[in-house]
Amino acid sequence: MAGRDLRIISSTRRQTVHSASSLNALLPMSGSTVAQMAVHPWEWIALTAVALGLILFDLFGHVRKAHEPTLKEAGIWSLFYIGFAILFGGVLFLRHGSTFAGEYFAGFLTEKALSLDNIFVFIIIIASFRVPRRYQQKVLLYGIVMALIMRLIFILVGATIIEHFVWVFFIFGAFLLYTAIKQVMEGVQEPGALESEEYEPNGIVRYAVKRFNVTDGYVGQKLLVRREGKTWMTPLLLCIIAIGSIDLMFALDSIPAVYGLTKEPFIVFSANVFALLGLRQLFFLIDGLLDKLLYLHYGLAFILGFIAVKLVLHASHGYDFLTAIPEPDITASLLVIIGTIVVTVFASMWGSKRRKKRSGDDGGEK
Repeated sequence: MAGRDLRIISSTRRQTVHSASSLNALLPMSGSTVAQMAVHPWEWIALTAVALGLILFDLFGHVRKAHEPTLKEAGIWSLFYIGFAILFGGVLFLRHGSTFAGEYFAGFLTEKALSLDNIFVFIIIIASFRVPRRYQQKVLLYGIVMALIMRLIFILVGATIIEHFVWVFFIFGAFLLYTAIKQVMEGVQEPGALESEEYEPNGIVRYAVKRFNVTDGYVGQKLLVRREGKTWMTPLLLCIIAIGSIDLMFALDSIPAVYGLTKEPFIVFSANVFALLGLRQLFFLIDGLLDKLLYLHYGLAFILGFIAVKLVLHASHGYDFLTAIPEPDITASLLVIIGTIVVTVFASMWGSKRRKKRSGDDGGEK
């Protein structure tokens, strides 16, 4: 199988006018030439500096002083991060053109939609650890930092794998299809089923509890304390580890999903950066409103299913079959993602009102 992959790479390279990377050769593009994004090292440095700057701004400007964010504060800063993400997309447009800017916006919207589902799990974890409301910002921010580090590793490893093996897109597609089916199954659960779920510590959290002493309660905002000559871990740090480690599972579907929209690691990472950095504000903005998004799971399932088909077509075209079925370009992908999000939101609003009315009628009969 590996020999077959090498023959495909060599054949594609010979057909390319300009020397392209083997990753581009594995991902046929519509048209006679292969689109290639030339990312200079200073762009990676600039993106890293922006991410670190925003994290430090959050840490010293909001999280350092423990407080419970108001709905207004969460709304303003959510708009700020969305605006920053749009501004970055504009820079990409000016630097690299509409195609790569479109890939970025499609990836960003996909990550943003998936992050809504992540918040369901975060709510369960934070409630399980009984984190005081005023400390929840710190938990989320530190967890997001852990998530970004792990996702960068995943993205670079993924780029290396797909550079050499086109068949990995079949695996990505199959996994996304499996995740889409799970989303549908979660969507058919009875309303309120989420609240009855309990958090079960994963292996990383269980190891931390076994390896370190854990204080009985919270010690302000401290993560570690010294007692009797020993270092003790507080429940706040344990919750941060739980939030950060659970993102390993989220990354398994979100990163392949964005790789289904773009082959550029720079775009995949930037979409993750701006989607995750706004997650803390989004948590406080829509916490308590997620139960109104009745059809969120169906919307996410459709997006993941669509990208799964796109990935399979990617891989199939690399092996010269299913070529009669065109692969959706980035414009079509962006329209599908935006359309699905809009339909999901409006359908959920309608369904929520209908359910509330039905509950009121049932209450009146009693």
